[in-house]
Amino acid sequence: MTEYTVLIPARLASVRFPRKLLKSLAGKPIIQWTFEQASQTSAKAVYIATDSPEIAGIASRFTANILMTDPHHPTGTDRLCEAATLLNLPDDHLVVNVQGDEPLIPPVIIEQVAQNLAANPEAQMATLYKPFAEYAELANPNKVKVITDQRGFALYFSRSTIPFDAQGTVNSSLSHYNHHIGIYAYRVGFLKQFVTWPTCVLENCERLEQLRALWYGAKIHVAHAHVYPPQDINTEADLLEAEALMSK
Repeated sequence: MTEYTVLIPARLASVRFPRKLLKSLAGKPIIQWTFEQASQTSAKAVYIATDSPEIAGIASRFTANILMTDPHHPTGTDRLCEAATLLNLPDDHLVVNVQGDEPLIPPVIIEQVAQNLAANPEAQMATLYKPFAEYAELANPNKVKVITDQRGFALYFSRSTIPFDAQGTVNSSLSHYNHHIGIYAYRVGFLKQFVTWPTCVLENCERLEQLRALWYGAKIHVAHAHVYPPQDINTEADLLEAEALMSK
């Protein structure tokens, strides 16, 4: 069985939906639902990594696995790296990054992304995708697209529609368009290396952090998710949608 640790970066600040991780969903804060979903996996442990004493205080009601991290980290990956360092995890250990605003994330895909990284030793990262459900989503820059080679290694991630169908004949369906799911598994040694690299032009242009890994030559394995996760919580409307899903 693959041994791995789940780390949940949790910031209180959010431009689109302030304090969202502490918002109530069916009687529990969002961060608690995310922690409990992750805890249903075979992970060695699940930790919340936060810079917020308020989040830590709320989280302490349901777990002691809380890591206080630097409030000045530029990215969630930097916070993840500090958390792995605080835990003294060895360089070959696997960690899965589960965003705190995913209260309905299926445990099976947390397990899947860890197992995929373990099964692909040449990869430094692993992530997942799902097919696009409708053409309208392709034009949405918030829906990130990914293309891979024949072995499932990422060639590029973009907010634009990729691949571009130049002749209008290749894609009569949505089968060639992959919607990236933002869950990642890393090897700890790679995390430590990644945070030392300067940002790159592709990352800054697309505002996609994973492009830094490709820019510096790392391999990212991308697999078709066994189960498709619901929408993460970015807005009040997303929270209402999650409430409706849970009521069913």
